[in-house]
Amino acid sequence: MLSADQNLITDVRGVLVGNAASPTLKSGVTVLTSDAPFTASVSVMGGAPGTRETDLLAPDKLVDRVDALVLSGGSAFGLEACGGVSEALRREGRGFQAGTMSVPIVPGAILFDLMNGGDKGWSQNPYRDLGEAAYRNAAATFDLGTAGAGYGALTGTVKGGLGSTSVRIGEITVGALVAVNPVGSVTPENSRHFWAAPFEQNGEFGALGPDPVAGRSGAPFGHKISPLEQKNTTIAIVATDAKLTKAECYRLSVAAHDGIARAIVPAHTPFDGDLVFAASTGHFDLTEDRATALAHIGAVAATCLARAIARGVYSAQAEAGDLLPTWSETSAT
Repeated sequence: MLSADQNLITDVRGVLVGNAASPTLKSGVTVLTSDAPFTASVSVMGGAPGTRETDLLAPDKLVDRVDALVLSGGSAFGLEACGGVSEALRREGRGFQAGTMSVPIVPGAILFDLMNGGDKGWSQNPYRDLGEAAYRNAAATFDLGTAGAGYGALTGTVKGGLGSTSVRIGEITVGALVAVNPVGSVTPENSRHFWAAPFEQNGEFGALGPDPVAGRSGAPFGHKISPLEQKNTTIAIVATDAKLTKAECYRLSVAAHDGIARAIVPAHTPFDGDLVFAASTGHFDLTEDRATALAHIGAVAATCLARAIARGVYSAQAEAGDLLPTWSETSAT
């Protein structure tokens, strides 16, 4: 298996991604959409999630297609980004038809970046406009690192960021998109080697390889912010152009959580709202036993997500007022 063309989730046929952010706010929004509604589900394993319309994505619920998925900073305020995306879609006549109205289906999730040094003294919630701008920016290419929902993200020891990767399995592509903002760390303590290093492809996050020092632990709660004040979260989307049902998307979202556990220590804590959406654009039928194929796609998605987490942190850029250094600024061995 090799990384697909751009090594981005947009290598999945039909997927587009847009970012918008405010340097003053130190926060932003990322939107995944497509030119047609797509199947999606979600799995939440963190202890402090913030979500919108995720109940719709349970396999037994009526709605079986969505128009966009939103990842946002801003904690509960960031859920307003979904409203901006929804309004932009409505103007285009997209959404669930209810009489003469189009009702776009736009699930979303947020991360906590309210204590990252940005100016949060707004007079009007900025996330609705950021959501619409991110949707308008949706394209086949997009920035990583200090961008979109990862703009103000922090990990336990260094700046977080927005990451993405992809893999092709025959004609099928699997990709991951993630805003990395965990309480935990993406490297062992006093090390620059990523936990995700065994899965790296083509030097996508530095090619340092696994940590040569055996037995090093993670460095949880390394922020300059007290652990009692931390509300973090890693929020992600995995996608495939294989044709999956809503129930199969749910199983894919569950399997993909392994990628968070491989790349972040500790993961799924009470302080994190760790969440993975899974999306299927449905361009290719599965040609083998469905359970076997789904197991294979799930394993690949987990690896993609682990790689995307490291790539997001690796790609972060330093900016004025940062509370933590970028990975590239660290000098640990």
